[in-house]
Amino acid sequence: MLSKQDIDDRILVQEHFAQEHLPSQMGSAEIEEYKEKIRRLLVEKDACLVAHYYTDDLIQQLADETGGCVADSLEMARFGSRHPASTLIVAGVRFMGETAKILNPEKRILMPTLEATCSLDIGCPADEFAAFCDQYPDHEVVVYANTSAAVKARADWVVTSSIALKVVEHLVDQGKKIIWAPDKHLGEYVRKETGADMILWDGSCIVHEEFKAKGILDLKQVYPDAAVLVHPESPDAVVQIADAVGSTSQLIKAAHDLPNETFIVATDRGIFYKMQQAAPGKRFLEAPTGGSGATCRSCAHCPWMAMNGLDNILAALENGTDEILVDDDLRERALKPLQRMLDFSAD
Repeated sequence: MLSKQDIDDRILVQEHFAQEHLPSQMGSAEIEEYKEKIRRLLVEKDACLVAHYYTDDLIQQLADETGGCVADSLEMARFGSRHPASTLIVAGVRFMGETAKILNPEKRILMPTLEATCSLDIGCPADEFAAFCDQYPDHEVVVYANTSAAVKARADWVVTSSIALKVVEHLVDQGKKIIWAPDKHLGEYVRKETGADMILWDGSCIVHEEFKAKGILDLKQVYPDAAVLVHPESPDAVVQIADAVGSTSQLIKAAHDLPNETFIVATDRGIFYKMQQAAPGKRFLEAPTGGSGATCRSCAHCPWMAMNGLDNILAALENGTDEILVDDDLRERALKPLQRMLDFSAD
């Protein structure tokens, strides 16, 4: 497993590169020029843009405007399966592109950059995880979507945060013991909610782990009527003070459904774009993190998501570079636990 220092060092490098791709650094005329070129090429290349909730507002807006999709990782892949385009541009992080390829082997899957990864993914190497699982042969292996294709291939189930509780409850009803990976905070939340017998891999999200209950409670002193929305990748102390806990799509729904006018949001700030659409006129505040200085630890934004920009989306369309390829044997093995989740959610 990568050490914390290894991950910290890589984060600093990724943050440096991310600065080259932030669309917000462009002027309005340049933004429109990029968007117009991308619109034209999406049509010419028979392509569709699918973007995650955590990408820049301009990318989400462009996906909406061009008939693409803005969603969580699973719905991005599902949308890609339903859409007739022969090429998908996946604006997100690498495991999302892999998931799209696993579910859509006949399509060409391009990413703005293959360097955009995830601390949960890199913190769960496939060989080490396989050895970990081998220690518990009587356990059902459940892995979060934020993992590589190779880790998914070792699993019995893949889950997203929106369906994790239901899948684990199903396994508990069958008397199953569970290996959970890679996010320990989400795993602990699921274990508490379901009472499952679970062994947790020691992984975490570098953004969500930095939210602190004290900082949120301090902010609540300033905004006492604010509701707290928390993604369950956050530490337990943060989850405990939440008014709503859920996946990205569930938190967007909560912002719409709850009567509060102000929300303190403990997840990546990229989600504000869709929250503001779902609940116009409401105020959304970033939950404080525990960091200091101008790094990802002080801004509630994934440095790898920030590597997606209009410039490298255009480059992917023009050059066909940064294509996601998954070995056929690996793809077939990874498809089984993914398909099991899809069938379960359909039922």
